[in-house]
Amino acid sequence: MVCNHRIDIKSILKKTLFLITLTGILFLSFPYTTAEAYNRASAVVVMDADSGEVLHEENPNLRLEIASTTKILTAITTIENADIFQEVSIPKDGVGVEGSSIYLREGERWRVLDLLYGLMLRSGNDAAITLALITSGSIDNFTKLMNATAEKAGTTNSHFTNPHGLHDEHHYSTAFDLAKITSYALLCPIFAEICKTKTHFYTKKNGVITEKGVFYNKNKMLYSYSGANGVKTGYTRHSGRCLVSSATRDGRTLICVVINVYDTYGVTKSLFDRYFQ
Repeated sequence: MVCNHRIDIKSILKKTLFLITLTGILFLSFPYTTAEAYNRASAVVVMDADSGEVLHEENPNLRLEIASTTKILTAITTIENADIFQEVSIPKDGVGVEGSSIYLREGERWRVLDLLYGLMLRSGNDAAITLALITSGSIDNFTKLMNATAEKAGTTNSHFTNPHGLHDEHHYSTAFDLAKITSYALLCPIFAEICKTKTHFYTKKNGVITEKGVFYNKNKMLYSYSGANGVKTGYTRHSGRCLVSSATRDGRTLICVVINVYDTYGVTKSLFDRYFQ
């Protein structure tokens, strides 16, 4: 069957050109956004850790979900408020927590310090809950400490309702605030040592049995970027891909925060290269 409709080539070309142009504009407007994330935009900040000067910013004060980068605040809050060298028993509520895990078992005995390594290197949500409970007795009390610590770090646009960063509409921060929290946490030598560690050996006690294990750091920056010394990865389908990094070259430390950025490592490395120059 022959179609009798005339094909308007000029009209088709005009429509095609319009769609290509529109796609380009959208891409340039939101160059980092991960389409499947519930976060509606991406955010980026590069900060000088010593001076607090912001060297690069994109949506720095936009409130977003930040996934497991929350654990930066969880770690420094624990370090400041608990005896990290004490041995503690894993509570029932610290077992079987949703998401990433170090597979804690009720009644096991761990050093708080080893739980902090499990929190930062393996992003254990069970470690986050356990640390909150042994530090403050309840999640509610611990999140009050978290918010107080965040304010002490200089944040003005954040609110935390849990120690692990799983979805909660009232749990949010900004790229700028997260950089401030990280800068504050890195002043603590114990925190700085934990987040740059690639491999940590630990022991735990299960009744009369002592078991040994090892944590390997998930943060690929430590293995692929010269001078990298932290800090924390994060991902949920609500937040998109997140990464908080720090690196030191020639005595200068920079912090890079990327939220809802698909190529977290590539973007971070590019920004570090630009601003270390």
